[in-house]
Formats: sequence, C-alpha cells, structure tokens
Amino acid sequence: MLDQVFSSPNWNYLPRALTAATTRQEVISHNIANVNTPNFRSSSVEFEKLLAKELYGNEEPAGKLKIVRTNDKHLPADLKPIHAEPTIVANDDTIMREDENNVDIDIEMASLTKNQLYFNALSRQLGGYITNLRNVITSGQ
Repeated sequence: MLDQVFSSPNWNYLPRALTAATTRQEVISHNIANVNTPNFRSSSVEFEKLLAKELYGNEEPAGKLKIVRTNDKHLPADLKPIHAEPTIVANDDTIMREDENNVDIDIEMASLTKNQLYFNALSRQLGGYITNLRNVITSGQ
C-alpha cells in the first residue's frame, strides 16, 4: 500500500532519502567503532549529490516548454520517479595517524549530529504527508 502512495513522483524521494540517512548512520557508527583500529579507512555515504544530479541534470527533453523555477531550491515541475540510491564511498585521501587510520572522531561526531537532524526532518515530512493522507481519507466519512 505504501509503495503505491510513494510511487508518486513528488514523494518518491522520501523513502530513498530515509534509506540514505539510515545507511549513513550505520557507516558513521562503523567509522566511530574503528577509530583505534590500525590501517582502517573511513567511509561515507553519497546520496544528495546523486539525487540533485538526477533532479536537476542538464538533459532537457526536446520539444517541451521549459518551466522556470524562481528559486534553485524548488523541485522541478516535471518530476520523474527517482532512481538515485545511497552509495558507500571509501575515504582514502587522508591519513591522520601513524597507524594509518584516517578516522577523525570530531568529524564523525559532527556528521552523526548532522545526519540525525536530517533524519528527523525527513521523518517529520513523512509524518505530515501521512497525516494529510489520513485526513483526506477520513474527512469523507
């Protein structure tokens, strides 16, 4: 049932964003757990860049009138179902310590807090959407 509700192009991104936030939480927790493991390389999750590229890509359909957005943060008018998936990327760029571990606990804790805020915002948005659906369904009775 929820798959049908969220198959709407306008709401297809919410479940994927929640999945990305959950995956990011797991990756950050894994990084923190291995802060003292020699030769451990931290990882991160990319999703927002992939989503933005899919939503705002440079490909313009031929023969269609382009709708102008007044703000860069507005979603495009011709939304298509989103196919972007969260991707785990290994961070091999920096080595911070002599044991070849590149986990910075301060960065990881800040990322954990940022991700928690992101997840909470998405959860509230999803809750509001479901509340609106429930109100529409029950108002006719």
